[in-house]
Parts: sequence; structure tokens; C-alpha cells
Amino acid sequence: MFLRPFPVGLRLAPGMASPQISMVAFITATNVPLLHQHEEEKFFLNAKGQKETLPSIWDLPTKQLSVVVPSYNEEKRLPVMMDEALGYLEKRQKQDPSFTYEVIVVDDGSKDQTSKVAFKYCQKYGSDKVRVITLVKNRGKGGAIRMGVFSSRGKKILMADADGATKFPDVEKLEKGLNDLQPWPDQMAIACGSRAHLEKESIAQRSYFRTLLMYGFHFLVWFLCVKGIRDTQCGFKLLTREAASRTFSSLHIERWAFDVELLYIAQFFKIPIAEIAVNWTEIEGSKLVPFWSWLQMGKDLLFIRLRYLTGAWRLEQTRKVN
Repeated sequence: MFLRPFPVGLRLAPGMASPQISMVAFITATNVPLLHQHEEEKFFLNAKGQKETLPSIWDLPTKQLSVVVPSYNEEKRLPVMMDEALGYLEKRQKQDPSFTYEVIVVDDGSKDQTSKVAFKYCQKYGSDKVRVITLVKNRGKGGAIRMGVFSSRGKKILMADADGATKFPDVEKLEKGLNDLQPWPDQMAIACGSRAHLEKESIAQRSYFRTLLMYGFHFLVWFLCVKGIRDTQCGFKLLTREAASRTFSSLHIERWAFDVELLYIAQFFKIPIAEIAVNWTEIEGSKLVPFWSWLQMGKDLLFIRLRYLTGAWRLEQTRKVN
């Protein structure tokens, strides 16, 4: 790992972090993860079970919408989400034959039958509409989405969680929010689904401890990284192809806090962002372990800020991934 000299004269904002913590953040920083693919991850199986090479986000788009679904041990929850999503997408295509789509399920190194469950939809709808990418080992939600985004063909790319917590037809709300941001600078714009309007209701259903963790996390996001977005963690986000390629090719964090870095990068590049209220229901089976997951995310937030501040991570105006 190549390390740049630590900027000795760097002065941090009051209360930001000690020089020792900043030094740790700087030394342990890694460069932007290359899109490393194991040989098996360069292909997907078509409906006949034959290998086909995955496309690249740097190719010209051939679909109107790509839906990327990160999935880790989701054999039980995935079918509900897929049935709703594909039901909506098929109905929309019948109403408007010019509308084209693809759903990319990225199995993030699952230990259950997630890939087999997803592949049944490929067999039913065809591999032009449903594709399954099976990662050799677990990368984390951000890493799985990144892999799906870089293999997508859509003019617009939607991130959607496998649990189906957000009602899929709400994609139309995100599309309207995206359109309202026009004109898009360099064709880049992002619409984030938001559960902020449900905060009071969710607090009533949570323990005091989880509520405290939630408020603590929101404060750290605002203080360290992203301002103006009340809910950074909703897994329902719509990006133009150009915004997706620009942000995901600069992304370092591959686990839970990746959304925050994604929006931090977007704000750095002055990509317009809309926050749109969506329908959301908490689904059993969350992978988040309340205390330890929040602790990990808190550490990631601090290191995101410090690594960009110290220059360990740098954002370039133009970046391409091979």
C-alpha cells in the first residue's frame, strides 16, 4: 500500500479529532478499491444456464432502468420483493412498450440458496430482464451494489433492498424527483428515498437505546459528512447513469456506511440531490446488529471525514474504472 506523507501542518476543526486519531485514519487508509472480479464474477448465467460476459457501465446504455438488488442470505425475503418489483415492471412495460428494464440480483457471498431462488426469476422472465451475479465471497452491501452498478445497462439505476421494505411503485416518486432537478449538470442527478417523515412513528416502536443510537448516528452524519439529507440510509436510491459511474468509481466504504460516503462524494461533485418521502415498512430479518453495527458505522463516519480531510483519500474531477 502506497502512503502519502502525512500533512504535518494540518489543523483540524475544533473538536474534530486528536492528531493521533487522524494519524491512524491516514495510515490505515486504502486507495479506491479496484473492481476486482474473480473469474466466476465476470459472467452471468442466461436462462439456459450458459455463461455470458457481463456488460460495463462504461458501455452505452441499452435499458431505461436498471434495478440493483444486493442480497445476502435472502432466500426467504427475496421472493416477496421480486414478485412485487417484476409485477410492477411488467405491467408498466405493457402500458408503455418503449419502457425497458433489467433487474440485477447480486448475491453477496450468501451461505443459503439466494442465487438459486433469484435464478428461477431469470428462467421465468429471461436473462435480458433478470440477471444474477454471484460473488465468490462477501464484500458488504456497498461492495455488492457497486458490482451490480458497474454491470448495469440502464440510463437510470435504482438501488433497492432485497427485503422489499419500500413499496416498489414508489420508484415513480423518485423519477419525478429526479426530473424536477433538471437541468442536470453533466447529466448527473440523484433521488434518495427517505423515511424521515416516519421518524415519530418509528421512535414510538423502538427502545430508548435504539432511539438514542439513531439520533447519535444522524448527528454524526450531519456533523462529519453530509448536510441537507435527513435520511442517508434508506436503500431506495435512483441515480442517472453518469452520477452512478462518477460516485461509485470513487467509493471506498463497502459496508453499511457506504451510503454516507456516496452522498459525501455527490455533494463534493455538486451533483444535485432530491430527498423524496417513500412508503416504508420494517421487515423482520434485518442484518443490522443494533449496537455493534452502529459502532462500526460511527467509526466509518469519523474515518470518512478524517481521510478526506488529511488527503489520504482524494476525489478527482474525472475518474474511470477499467
